[in-house]
Amino acid sequence: MKSTFDQFITDNPEQKKLFDKEYEEFLLSEFIIQKMEEENVSVRSLAQKADVSPTVIQKLRNTETADKINYKTFIAVINSLGYRLKLEKI
Repeated sequence: MKSTFDQFITDNPEQKKLFDKEYEEFLLSEFIIQKMEEENVSVRSLAQKADVSPTVIQKLRNTETADKINYKTFIAVINSLGYRLKLEKI
């Protein structure tokens, strides 16, 4: 038996696309928050290492505004945390 959510997603392909996009943004935001906590890195120090403003880091940590960050900035931030982006075919 499918849950109400599973049924809704199955019946609405456009909603599934939107959900998938927003879920990926959420995961990226959570990744940055988790790595900052693990490395004990503050917003200010990460911003300094990535050569961006602390506001940019705050936006990345907030899934509602994370989509306003450009690729170059995102890469600078994750590189400053010791990570790189790896593309994988889906």
